[in-house]
Amino acid sequence: MKIAIIILNWNGQKLLAKFLPSVVNFSSQKADIYIADNASTDGSIAYVQEFFPAIKIVENATNGGYAKGYNDALQMIQADIYCLLNSDVEVTENWLDPILKVFKADEKTAIIQPKLLDFKDKTKFEYAGAGGGFVDLYGYPFCRGRIFNHLETDQGQFNDETDIFWASGACLFIRSKIYHQLEGFDEDYFAHQEEIDLCWRTQNIGYKVKYVGTAAVYHVGGATLQETNPQKTYLNFRNSLLNVVKNVPKKWLLFVVFSRLLLDGVAGVKFMIELRPIHTWAILKAHWNFYKNFYKFLKKRKKLSKKPAYNLYTSIVWQHFALKRKVFNDLK
Repeated sequence: MKIAIIILNWNGQKLLAKFLPSVVNFSSQKADIYIADNASTDGSIAYVQEFFPAIKIVENATNGGYAKGYNDALQMIQADIYCLLNSDVEVTENWLDPILKVFKADEKTAIIQPKLLDFKDKTKFEYAGAGGGFVDLYGYPFCRGRIFNHLETDQGQFNDETDIFWASGACLFIRSKIYHQLEGFDEDYFAHQEEIDLCWRTQNIGYKVKYVGTAAVYHVGGATLQETNPQKTYLNFRNSLLNVVKNVPKKWLLFVVFSRLLLDGVAGVKFMIELRPIHTWAILKAHWNFYKNFYKFLKKRKKLSKKPAYNLYTSIVWQHFALKRKVFNDLK
């Protein structure tokens, strides 16, 4: 089983210098390593060529974001398994072995995420994926080990192997044949939550998304867009709504869209109360763009299976903010 690790880079020379050594030391004997460069201008390519000459480089013509960046690069890479790895991830010794074992044991497993821990505090789960992702009735994403901004301490509670709803794009393994069958990421997302859409569509065609907690990596998070950046707020709110329109079963669609718009409005008011009006404005812009693309994404539903995947957790907003449930094992 041939595996390729592909690290998407855009002006990330400092990150490559810090995190590439762990990838090379713990992966190069079992996988081919690639840098997929999104038209960097900071000398990233020259740096890799000088200090890591064994690493292969795919140069994209433009910076098309996460989605287009990987779509373009993966057309040029042959492997059975792709590992899409952020440039701000430190991997651990033997991290690939448990992942490959699951792929070999179950042909219906198409996507796998390892345990994601916080590089800045390695006792904590990391925001982007933690112990594997889920969505609630309204399409809001959350993770085992991370509910909104509350991060759990890793005490081995998620050292398991289990089905999940979505895997984090910070470290996502996928069978290449499934990636290409689904035509890769939806480039209309640009960045943020396109991996949730990909995992949703993977399940729609009858394959599984899994978490393997015996493999662990450490993720910095926010290296491209900080949590306080309103552009991140805009992309997360917009793309989450687009996921709903594109993937939620027909019988739930209007109810979920209407509820989401109301809940997003509450979030906008909360930002105003917290004296962060720039994030309220980001939500308004996200909704405007959502209205603009509504019919375009309705048309994309034609590619859905008749029984699209849907995880009916009750409202994570209600459970977390009203009922004060902060850890995954307390959710209903």
